[in-house]
Amino acid sequence: MLQNVIGGLQGIIDHAMVGHYVGFVGNAAIGVAWQIFLVVIVFITSVFTGMGVLVARFTGANEPEKVNRTVYQAFLTAAGLSLGVMAPLGYVFSPQLLGLINAAPEVQAEALPYLRIMFVFSFGMMMFFMTGGAFRSAGDARTPLRLGVLMTVLNIILNVVLIRGVGPIPAFGTKGAAMGTVISGGVISLIVFWLLFSHKAVVAFHRGMSWRLDLTIIKQLFRFGLPTGIQGVAMNVGGVFLLRFIGSLEQSAEAQAAYAISYVELFSLITWTSVGLMGATAAVAGQNLGAGRPDRTTKAVKVANAIGLGVAVAVGGCFVVMPRLLLGIFGMEDPAVLQLGEQLLGYLAVSGLFITTALTYTGGLQGTGDTKSPLYISIISQLVVPLGMCAIIQALRGLQPGDIWLAIVLGHLTRATLSVLRFRQEKWRGIEVDIGPARA
Repeated sequence: MLQNVIGGLQGIIDHAMVGHYVGFVGNAAIGVAWQIFLVVIVFITSVFTGMGVLVARFTGANEPEKVNRTVYQAFLTAAGLSLGVMAPLGYVFSPQLLGLINAAPEVQAEALPYLRIMFVFSFGMMMFFMTGGAFRSAGDARTPLRLGVLMTVLNIILNVVLIRGVGPIPAFGTKGAAMGTVISGGVISLIVFWLLFSHKAVVAFHRGMSWRLDLTIIKQLFRFGLPTGIQGVAMNVGGVFLLRFIGSLEQSAEAQAAYAISYVELFSLITWTSVGLMGATAAVAGQNLGAGRPDRTTKAVKVANAIGLGVAVAVGGCFVVMPRLLLGIFGMEDPAVLQLGEQLLGYLAVSGLFITTALTYTGGLQGTGDTKSPLYISIISQLVVPLGMCAIIQALRGLQPGDIWLAIVLGHLTRATLSVLRFRQEKWRGIEVDIGPARA
């Protein structure tokens, strides 16, 4: 949870610097590019969700050899997808992907180099996500925290240099934010490999491990991870179409900038915290189920939700009390952007209560191996409800910003309600996992 808060602050600093040195067009560019990038990255990192389910269960059952085999196969799979598929295809199709957003031409011009850099050089960041998830699922949350803090500090230093320029280094503007992110991720990945091969972590690789894929393990990774990947794609495709609706508004660039700051960055103080709780809940839920203690799985979800609601109330209160102060951190001075951002923050103060409940209960479901239910719930809550509402209103009378903000809240409310109901059915108690014996 703390690691994700720190990571969220990194994004806030990116947007603040870009807002001051590039303007709100740069903020909008990062917002739309990041939304597109997430559509792809969450599908690939779904392998890590499947890995987390297996690692937590094997840790609870005290089977470290299976833990190591699972993480190694997840690494091989993610490396192949990242370097062999995402990098080349992402570079080629970035212009077409940006065309789907309905963004203003000046926003697309700023977003294109940012998006291409993220697609081509994101392997290091993916390795950080993989090992972070593996370590937490195996019971070590402190090492990912230390690595996350180091990566954030590196990213901030690099962004100060690359976004604004220092000495002989020119100002790269929006591109500098992407460069800082991928360079810091690459440095952390080198440290991660050292930890894995030096046997100084809860997960260990050794030089004798085969490069050959173990299809039995990979099938299990995708069995549990693929529904989460499709879920992530569905959610972020929903975000892309939501941006398209925002792009159809009269003040599209201003609205997309307000969305990028208020929803993508400031709301991340709630969502990233809740995502951290989701990961922790998944690890504890899976470990206790593997150890034969499903009663503690139920208790873990309730405790995590209480913590998340406390954070959501505190942050949401700041959204209501000091919206213009928060927006001012990002150099927001345009009156239209300020008005739209202030309006959106009011809606998000309520929505935060629903999203934290949805995510903590999703962690309980995914950690026990029920990764299909969150997929179906996300399709209903993140696609059908908000996009359907926006489409109907647009056809009847034309969209206003408040209509889109309300659609976001109703989507989160639907997701929270369905997630709680599904978890309380307790069908996750009977899910079993197995990867078979090690190969000779």
